[in-house]
Amino acid sequence: MQPQNGIPIDYYIWLAAALFTIGVLGVLYRRNAIIIFMCIELMLNAVNVLLVAFSTYLNDAAGQVFVFFIMAVAAAEVAVGLAILIMMYRNTKTTDINILNRLKW
Repeated sequence: MQPQNGIPIDYYIWLAAALFTIGVLGVLYRRNAIIIFMCIELMLNAVNVLLVAFSTYLNDAAGQVFVFFIMAVAAAEVAVGLAILIMMYRNTKTTDINILNRLKW
């Protein structure tokens, strides 16, 4: 399958799968909250790569419109996540997510 730019869509699928896998492994195995946020963003970017690749392949702009919505949601997620992270750091003086077990009501 060849999209308009001549690069097979399989390459984009493998790239997105690799990015998404790296993101999932980072979320599962890391304990630092900043790295976890970065891995979540990496997973969202993998989805964006797939949406743009399939949008280009199908000559449809709907995938690219969804990318803008995903980017807006990702920006909001980063803003809220960093606010929570700052409050967590102020209370515990660390960004290790295992410390969150100590926080009680």
